[in-house]
Amino acid sequence: MEKTKLVINSNGSVKVEGDFEIVDALGNQYGLQGRTIVSICRCGMSANKPFCDGSHKGHFEHDAKAFDLPPRKV
Repeated sequence: MEKTKLVINSNGSVKVEGDFEIVDALGNQYGLQGRTIVSICRCGMSANKPFCDGSHKGHFEHDAKAFDLPPRKV
């Protein structure tokens, strides 16, 4: 099985690709209707949260560039 991949899009959503499930805070599953790719809202403007509906266009800026996190605190 391939790894699930999250792509942090500049000025936009988080694209989730692969074999995954999405659940709410109570553990209830969202009905993804067989989708293997979805986009998750990062800006908070979507009317379809947690999924992206494109509302961020022109209103959300973040230049997504990968970096290393500091070491975990023990």
